Amino acid sequence: MNVPEPGRRAHATASTGPPLVLLHGGGPGVDADSNWAAVRTRLAADFRCLAPDLLGFGTRIAGTGGLAGPRAWAAARARQIVDLLDRHGIERAHLVGNSAAGGAAALALLARAPDRIGRAVLMGGAGTGPLPAKVPFYDDPTLASMRATLGRLVADEAGHEALLGELAVIRLRQALRPGAEQAFRSMFTEVVGGPPPPDPATIVHPVLALHGERDRVSPVEVSRRLADALPDARLEVVAGAGHWIHVDRPDTFHRLVGEFLSA
Repeated sequence: MNVPEPGRRAHATASTGPPLVLLHGGGPGVDADSNWAAVRTRLAADFRCLAPDLLGFGTRIAGTGGLAGPRAWAAARARQIVDLLDRHGIERAHLVGNSAAGGAAALALLARAPDRIGRAVLMGGAGTGPLPAKVPFYDDPTLASMRATLGRLVADEAGHEALLGELAVIRLRQALRPGAEQAFRSMFTEVVGGPPPPDPATIVHPVLALHGERDRVSPVEVSRRLADALPDARLEVVAGAGHWIHVDRPDTFHRLVGEFLSA
């Protein structure tokens, strides 16, 4: 495992396979380690995986005070990933982008640095749906609220009680770090102007859009519209999975991602 720069945690595996950047989702208190724990070991058998904490989360909260609105955050995270690839001497990598943080960053990266990316897997609509009516968790920043927030991400909470309880403790601690709430709220702020959204018609990379059949955060139609707008994309709806496809159906997730990225 590579030693990250202070405040720039981006764990990398030692595999000699094709580089794969795992971009985590955007829930309160999230970080890369907890987001990808269910599948990272298996992916690392075939790919050289890099999993950074995205700007505004985990170790990357400091210095993000000037960002506001989802498009500005996605553009900044795209620049973050280009810098990450440069630091690791990687010319071209595949992407897996999870939901409104990682997925949106992946779309921005595909549009703004197309030569640096091979194939991309976009999960849960990649942040292309409407902004949430209410910012989760922070109006009631308690352990119970965090547990309820995480519960919506899986299809069947009863099957993940131990995991959800463990993650609630970890993510509560991280969500209450200085600056975390301000950063999180600014990600969902409506902003006039700012960087334009990526134009899907200009993204010619092969894309696999994954969406859980029982997603309670974003309807399948969001990923369907995204796949239809991209020139070279297909949608795979994962039966029995919620928003956290990789947690609800890790075997299916690993198979679909591995087959697609190795094609």
